[in-house]
Amino acid sequence: MHHVVERELELKLVLSPERRITVPARLGYLTGDPYAVHVTFHVDSAHPVHWTFARDLLVEGVFRPCGQGDVRVWPTKSEGRGVVLMALSSPDGDALLEAPAAQVSAWLERTLRVVPPGTEGERLGLDDELAELLAQ
Repeated sequence: MHHVVERELELKLVLSPERRITVPARLGYLTGDPYAVHVTFHVDSAHPVHWTFARDLLVEGVFRPCGQGDVRVWPTKSEGRGVVLMALSSPDGDALLEAPAAQVSAWLERTLRVVPPGTEGERLGLDDELAELLAQ
């Protein structure tokens, strides 16, 4: 049986050091895809934007800068509160998004309780599929 851990939240799209706009988003975690987190931006619009990247990257990014290339994540402070910044890069453009660290951390803790680190491979059922293939 697969579980989904979701969290709706408001992110801030950082346009400049002085200017941010609110972007409704949804964090999603599927136990059938245990290594990944899914982020959907503009969830109420006709054209939502979907990003998928490693759960480990977001877990580490809550504590220290990490990632390279298309996804980079790091913690910082904004207006006196802890936030997590996500820099996303694609052929369509770049975005810098700011998420409330407490909300992201609480959601990540829920995903880690459902699938503890190091047990992701067990969720994929690869051993069962391999045994079935070898039995044929």
